[in-house]
Amino acid sequence: MSADSVDNQYFDKLYDGNDDPWAMRHRWYERRKRALLLACLPQEHYGAIFEPGCANGETSLALSTRCDYLLSCDMNARAVGLTQARLHELDHAHARQAALPADWPSERFDLIVLNELGYYLNRTDFSQVIEQVRRSLKPGGQLVACHWLATIEGAPQTAEQVHAQLQAELGMHRLIEHREGDFLLELWGLEPTTVAQHEGLR
Repeated sequence: MSADSVDNQYFDKLYDGNDDPWAMRHRWYERRKRALLLACLPQEHYGAIFEPGCANGETSLALSTRCDYLLSCDMNARAVGLTQARLHELDHAHARQAALPADWPSERFDLIVLNELGYYLNRTDFSQVIEQVRRSLKPGGQLVACHWLATIEGAPQTAEQVHAQLQAELGMHRLIEHREGDFLLELWGLEPTTVAQHEGLR
């Protein structure tokens, strides 16, 4: 595996002549995984959501139904353009070009979504991202992370390494852990409150 974070040329090749390089729009695997990610979110509605690594905006469009403000970003200009096209009718949803960890936004968020992103960053860069997550979450904020478990050629980390680093460095309560043969989905919160507790049922 590479010791460096993946650069933009890697993604330029993926998007060359292909608006949906991971078939997020059509594959049942991707649509089901997206539905599971949305279903695991403990809050029905969030004030502000940040989604770095938005790809072509399929997850962005779904997240936009769960918040008052959505900021999606990607290092790849083609991906940002596709996401902007998906969100163009939504005044509360925005997409911009940004590379992590250097271009982390100044806003604060109630939910941050790391969806198929972490393993493209080396351990040092991802550690900076984790610190940025902690600084930019509002009180009671949450982080959800979902990653493919198979090894990705050219990526400096695996899903297992990414989620182990999150658990070790976040200093947050792990509220949800969902593992399948294909992917790992986990959610952490600054507060340990469950959905039932939030609704006063226990």
